[in-house]
Amino acid sequence: HVLFIAPTAGKAPEKGRIALEIPETEARRAKLDDVIPLWVMVDEMNAVVLEASHVLEDRVPRGQFARAFTDMVVARVHEVCRAGKLCMSGRT
Repeated sequence: HVLFIAPTAGKAPEKGRIALEIPETEARRAKLDDVIPLWVMVDEMNAVVLEASHVLEDRVPRGQFARAFTDMVVARVHEVCRAGKLCMSGRT
């Protein structure tokens, strides 16, 4: 199983980066900090093979984004990919 993970950031993206700001309600749903602005970086994906990953073996999900917000992130990632601006990183 390959997971594609979009990184999140706690500081505004640098000029030229493509990101979606995480609304406060979504931050609460995902059990992230809802006091500071957060972004999902949609121009970068980390690919992780679940069965081989040492990064995820002890992780317990905190929460999750609503389906509508997740769909928005996925749609934006697809746009970035079609434009040839998606950076992929492998993680194990």
